[in-house]
Amino acid sequence: MERPEQNTYTTKYEQAKARVNELKGFYNHLIAYIVVIVGLAGLNYYTNEFRYAWFLWTAFGWGIGLASHAFKTFYGSVFFGKQWEERKIKEMMDTDATYNDSTTSGRWE
Repeated sequence: MERPEQNTYTTKYEQAKARVNELKGFYNHLIAYIVVIVGLAGLNYYTNEFRYAWFLWTAFGWGIGLASHAFKTFYGSVFFGKQWEERKIKEMMDTDATYNDSTTSGRWE
């Protein structure tokens, strides 16, 4: 049987590992963005010397996705984050307990 301290350590370790993987995913996304945009800019310059900077459309579109990835990584989800999930679960369990009398068991048991 595991000791409570060990279980807490394991949970914290798993949370830290998940956070590191999330950060690593964002930084890999950022590096890919930089490499591809620089490559497209070079190709754009080679083909028409920036008379029409078409690579900026890609940089802008992908940049929106990168910005949302950064926001999610560093600030969490605004609408459906962990606190929202926990609050909704508690709310649903409380609502269910209110509508069930003591003779019947709730669906969460």
